[in-house]
Amino acid sequence: MGRALELAEIAASTEEVPVGAVLVRGTEVLAEAHNRTVADADATSHAELLTIRSASMVQGDWRLLDTTLYVTLEPCAMCAGAIVLSRIPRVVYAAADPKAGMAGSLENLLQEPRLNHRCELTSGVRAEESAELLRAFFKRLR
Repeated sequence: MGRALELAEIAASTEEVPVGAVLVRGTEVLAEAHNRTVADADATSHAELLTIRSASMVQGDWRLLDTTLYVTLEPCAMCAGAIVLSRIPRVVYAAADPKAGMAGSLENLLQEPRLNHRCELTSGVRAEESAELLRAFFKRLR
């Protein structure tokens, strides 16, 4: 989660919403990214999606089995869907997102029993650090 928070800080320094994501298998980092929606002019350039795309290319397979995704903010519906579809078995996130979170705040797409894949979920890891980054970022915008 430490590296994901560093990536979130990089995002904030480039006027992106401060979210960072790191995908690991064991001790190996497969991919990492921060939000790039502004830089890419692309609503789908969330940290999680960029990380998933990169890891899939690196390993040459869309199934990201035996991995853990660390992300600084609870995944939204789009990201949660991509996590489920890429078969990531474990997600660890820092801050909850009461307005868009789909890992327990609004709904829990990551553990939806009607889907063919469900994730082990850990929330609140270094949550206050992530929440403070987000608060400071949005305070600067106002």
